[in-house]
Amino acid sequence: MPRYRELSTAEMNLAQKAVVDEIVSGKRGRFGGPFQLLIRAPEVCRHLSRLGEYLRWGSSLAPALSELAICLTARHIRANYEWHAHAPLAVEAGVPKEALDAIRTGGTPQFAAKDQALVYKLITELIDTKRLSDASFAEGIAAFGEQGIVELGTIVGYYTAIGNALNIFEVALPPGQAPYFS
Repeated sequence: MPRYRELSTAEMNLAQKAVVDEIVSGKRGRFGGPFQLLIRAPEVCRHLSRLGEYLRWGSSLAPALSELAICLTARHIRANYEWHAHAPLAVEAGVPKEALDAIRTGGTPQFAAKDQALVYKLITELIDTKRLSDASFAEGIAAFGEQGIVELGTIVGYYTAIGNALNIFEVALPPGQAPYFS
């Protein structure tokens, strides 16, 4: 059962309204999703919204790689709503549905694309060990450069923050949709 109710703009204070206006005028074009939760702390919401907008639409990484990293993060923290929102985007961007099914169920995915296999390797290692080995770091730098490695790590951190908010407030999936994770 959700632990929040959506706030109307009429209920918001001036700081909250300013953040909503900024989000609506940005690339998202609308206010909702996790920002409905985060708006309770308007400056947190503002900064996370800006960071998220960059990570989704300004990053040096191809959308398939970003969305794969997001899905790996959602699986790690068992964020059902985050998975629900991003798994279709990952498929649309070119991540094989079978690979996502394997990730969701805790299996080992197979990738034809070498860059996707590398993102899976790097993000899984980072999540599991909280580090990258020298070999993995070198492989990541060779493939994505320093900027890409920073962006991959930041995607994990950002979507962990978003997923935590969704989990804390127990954001429900659409009616009839079974949870992806227990």
